[in-house]
Amino acid sequence: MVCRDRNRLAMQADILGACALGIKNMLCLSGDHQKFGDHPKSKKVFDIDSMQLISMVKKMRDEKKFQGGEEITVAPQMFIGAAENPFGEPYEFRVLRLAKKIEAGADFIQTQCIYNMDRFRTWVRQSVDMGLTEKIYILAGVTPFKSVGMAKYMQKNVPGLDVPDALEGVDKKDQAKEGIAMCCEQIQEFREMKGVAGVHIMAIEWEKRVPEIVEKAKLLPRPKMQE
Repeated sequence: MVCRDRNRLAMQADILGACALGIKNMLCLSGDHQKFGDHPKSKKVFDIDSMQLISMVKKMRDEKKFQGGEEITVAPQMFIGAAENPFGEPYEFRVLRLAKKIEAGADFIQTQCIYNMDRFRTWVRQSVDMGLTEKIYILAGVTPFKSVGMAKYMQKNVPGLDVPDALEGVDKKDQAKEGIAMCCEQIQEFREMKGVAGVHIMAIEWEKRVPEIVEKAKLLPRPKMQE
């Protein structure tokens, strides 16, 4: 759910509707500005921001109250998620922003696509040192490159990313294969990294390759959850 398109009244109504339909997980986002989409002249809302949305959902779930204070008969039992970008400046503020989202009520975090591994390692280490990873589940965002062209497009056009000059010098016919190999190497490091609970595979317009990535990264079979 993004804050760009609805005011708090509509959001609370949609949260109850989602709960009634059996949805248990919710990712709370501010939302990209509409100028980045195909309706650039549409009106933004932003009645509240993502931090306030997290807090509102937590209040609905734990206190059984709407933001205005009225009681909720059947509280929505949402597992509350938020996004975090370890690569935005100022870097030293990023872990503090994570702490604020945890305090607001987030249960899990999905990160921005990770390419600068050194920066991500620093962010996770800071999170561990502050005890934040004991309070939340961090899912590392991985997005495989299909080609040099995709990497350059993301460098120039996607805000909030730190994208290296990947796949340079790799033969064009091998770029997709190498991109998947790099993705699997990342996943292997994340599996061994203290403070990382899992991965979020974002194969942008390349969803058909997700099963291959999951298999090559040896993510199957999935671990069994305790009752």
